[in-house]
Amino acid sequence: MKKLGTAIYYECATSFKYIWIFYAVIFAVIASIAAVIFMGTGSMEHVGTNAMEINSMVYVGILGALGFKEDFKMLIQNGFTRKYIFLATLSLFAFISGILALMDTLIGNVLHMVSKNYSSLFAGIYGYEHSVFINWLWLFFAYMSICCLIYLLILTINKLGKTAAVAGGVILGMIIAVVLPVLFRFALPADAARQLLKTLLKAAGFMADGSINFVYPLLILFCLTGVFSFGAYCVIRKTELKL
Repeated sequence: MKKLGTAIYYECATSFKYIWIFYAVIFAVIASIAAVIFMGTGSMEHVGTNAMEINSMVYVGILGALGFKEDFKMLIQNGFTRKYIFLATLSLFAFISGILALMDTLIGNVLHMVSKNYSSLFAGIYGYEHSVFINWLWLFFAYMSICCLIYLLILTINKLGKTAAVAGGVILGMIIAVVLPVLFRFALPADAARQLLKTLLKAAGFMADGSINFVYPLLILFCLTGVFSFGAYCVIRKTELKL
């Protein structure tokens, strides 16, 4: 357990500082764009941004990808088992996701108080009348699921090889972008399509009576995180990793 604690500490300590660099870069870019627009128009009327959580989703996606290549070799060379490496990586994802979710929740609410024109991703979907804790929890599981999904994909690519992975990605992309919309539009009966839409809305938390139940979206995000994590663990145990 002491070795596991060492691995977790290493993962979290080395990644913590990059959170503040990430936010510094984001706000520097926004400030630069605002300055350029102000100098060009003489007004701040057209300056604005929404759903800054999208930036964090990109960041955690990159973190999920780097969680395999960057740290695995160092940890395996220092005698850590694959199980410990996986648990340390999962702990890193939870640590970073928790901090990013907290920061984005606070930033989103503060920016909305400063300017009613700003809307966070969560508020854009569900509104601002819900508790800060629900906002944080929703973002936390959303970020965790993205981290674990990308981690699983990177491990799968390592196992299958780039050619097979690209081919699989193209096929999956065609199914999602072409086949499913065609089936939904032309093959499904109208009643079945309406029922599917109702089910998807319910899964997102929107009830038939107009209320919002966060149990469903939180449970789905939690289950997705669990499925992706379990898949990643199975792959990392069975794969001869290419270092």
